Amino acid sequence: MPKLKISYNAPVVLTFAIVATLVHGLSHVLGDWWKYWFAAYPEFHGIRSYVGMVSHILGHANWDHLLSNFMMILLVGPILEERHGSRELATMILITALITGLINVAFFSNFLVGASGIVFMMILLASVANVRRGEIPLSFIAVTILFCGREVIAMFGTADGISHSAHLIGGAAGAAFGFLTAKAHPEAAGQGLPATGKAGGLAALGAGKASASPVPRKPPTV
Repeated sequence: MPKLKISYNAPVVLTFAIVATLVHGLSHVLGDWWKYWFAAYPEFHGIRSYVGMVSHILGHANWDHLLSNFMMILLVGPILEERHGSRELATMILITALITGLINVAFFSNFLVGASGIVFMMILLASVANVRRGEIPLSFIAVTILFCGREVIAMFGTADGISHSAHLIGGAAGAAFGFLTAKAHPEAAGQGLPATGKAGGLAALGAGKASASPVPRKPPTV
């Protein structure tokens, strides 16, 4: 039997998870001033509001919030990183974070923390893995209706402290990345992702827990 060793198989996803865990852990030690560096602001006010447009995906309201998001990211992310490459996936994550931060500044009045926009980006990106030129996968349509439809309905329901708009932004970004990368790499289109069906199914079971949480005007002390 060959000797087994642990490999750092998905550097972007694993580093993302480790850094987010460290950020949240330090928030218990360093307090509010630290949290302000990892929240998307409702307006531009100082250097932290500009940094927060991207860094908000590292901040989380509590441990349950962080764990529910990264359970999905660690499940789907390595498959996507293997398919698209580390640099391309990192670019997708940063673009999604930046778009979410800019929209929060433009249209909303709450601080925003959490990586669930990235969760939804990855779920929709995985659902278009089998796209072929001139074809739209039925699985993509189903995922869009189930996930995005639920978020649209929730936006007009009782306030639950969850930023459903961030979920929709992430989902839209994932769908766009999926179709754009299929056109950019037509030779890979249709090959699919190994175990995509399993990842999508498990993600569907746990996505209800994933949330990008808008926090009060002053991020709470955790």
